[in-house]
Amino acid sequence: MASLERVRFLVVEDNGHMMNIVKTILRGFGAVHVFEARDATEAFHSLKHDSIDIIIADLQMEVLNGIEFVNLVRKSSDSNNRFVPVIMLTAHSERSHVTSARDAGVTEFCCKPVTANELYRKVVSIVDRPRPFVKVSTFFGPERRRRADSRYDGPERRSGRGEPPPQ
Repeated sequence: MASLERVRFLVVEDNGHMMNIVKTILRGFGAVHVFEARDATEAFHSLKHDSIDIIIADLQMEVLNGIEFVNLVRKSSDSNNRFVPVIMLTAHSERSHVTSARDAGVTEFCCKPVTANELYRKVVSIVDRPRPFVKVSTFFGPERRRRADSRYDGPERRSGRGEPPPQ
C-alpha cells in the first residue's frame, strides 16, 4: 500500500477515549493529517472547509447518528465532497445496522472494539481498491459488489456487457 502520509483523515467520534484510540492507530500507520470532530455537525463543517480523503465515523452519536451523517454527506446539495470514502465504526454490528449503513453509502464497516489490523484492512481496501460510485433514484454511494463471479448467471446479473460486474 502507498504511504498514508498524504491521506487526510476525519475521525467523527463523540467518545474522547475512542477518538484517541483511532487517532493513535492512524498515526501508527504513518498518517500525519488526522482531523477530529465530536459530532456530525462539526464533521460536516470540517468536510466543507478541509480537504478530507477518508472519513471514519461512529454510528451512535447524539443529534445526528453516523448513518444520518453519511446521508447528509452523500445527498445534501450543500455537500462539497459526496464521493469521500466513509468507514463506519460501531459496536452495533447487527445486520440491520450494517444494511442501513450500506444503504446510506458507507464504503466500509468496522466493528468495535477496533483493532489496528482490521482498520488497516479497511483503509487499504479504500486506497488500493477504490470502488466506483453508483447513482440511481434510490441510492448514491460506492458500488456494493466487491467481487466478480463469472459463474453467476442469474436474474440480477448485469445484461448486455458480456463481462462480470466490477469488483
